[in-house]
Amino acid sequence: MSGLLALLDDVAGIAKVAAASVDDVVAAAGKAGAKTAGVIIDDAAVTPKYVQGFAPARELPIIWRIARGSIFNKIILLLPVALLLANFAPWMITPLLMLGGSYLCFEGAEKIFHVLFPHGSHVIKEDMAIRDPGHLEEQKVKGAIKTDFILSAEIMTIALAAVEAPNLWMQAATLAVVGIGVTVAVYGSVALIVKMDDIGLYLAQKAFTPIGRGFGRGLVKAMPVVMKVLSVVGTAAMLWVGGSIIIHGMEVLGFGWLGHHIHDWAYAVGHSVSEQWVGAVEWISKAAMDGVFGLAWGMVLIPLATKVISPTLKAIKGNSEAH
Repeated sequence: MSGLLALLDDVAGIAKVAAASVDDVVAAAGKAGAKTAGVIIDDAAVTPKYVQGFAPARELPIIWRIARGSIFNKIILLLPVALLLANFAPWMITPLLMLGGSYLCFEGAEKIFHVLFPHGSHVIKEDMAIRDPGHLEEQKVKGAIKTDFILSAEIMTIALAAVEAPNLWMQAATLAVVGIGVTVAVYGSVALIVKMDDIGLYLAQKAFTPIGRGFGRGLVKAMPVVMKVLSVVGTAAMLWVGGSIIIHGMEVLGFGWLGHHIHDWAYAVGHSVSEQWVGAVEWISKAAMDGVFGLAWGMVLIPLATKVISPTLKAIKGNSEAH
């Protein structure tokens, strides 16, 4: 009997350790996931465009296919690479973060540039040339998963830099929880967003009360505004996150003058207001200056990306396909 009690005591001890490990993983994942907020917002803002123009019945299946591709990107492709970097080449994490931050700055700046100087999109022209809905869906899903890979790489790298795990397994578990949690949050939100107008239309036609039908009509009218607001917030988040990543990376690499100046300026602005608003104003000031830097850096990258990098990649792709 005493042996059984000892065994049960050992099992209880193991369970406590396991529970503590789970708590540690969840806490670390929450901390790391919070660092990726800007990328997540942009991901949620970008994805709905991939289902525009399709029949309502195909919207959720398309989102589900993209979400599965996103999980594959994060867990199967990127997680092992992140662990290898963290344990064998940690010096590469900061340059890779800065590369991803530059991509975010470029994307955000390009969106603003497109608003200021409207121009046609070759992607839209290519889509209009595709007559088969099934083929168009396949192309859209592939394009979305490719875009997701870049954003997922940035999410996993940011999370990796924020993780303080005592061992490899805790690190892997934390990154897996972040990857799955972010995917569920992003594509669950996207599914809700793209079906919101259908929900509003259903309520407008089928609700039992005038209040319900009025709410449905209001929902339908509000969705275009919601999408525009989400797009603006997503762009601002990209520039803020991208700019802050570049500035922090410069500090890590020994070029901290800009980061120190921004910190001092934000501190001065924050302490120019009432005491209860100091923290909020200081944070907003720093985020705004990071975003302005991100916009400026992105504008510098636009001609480099469109005139040099993109034509080079297309030439390499064309040569590989020719062979």
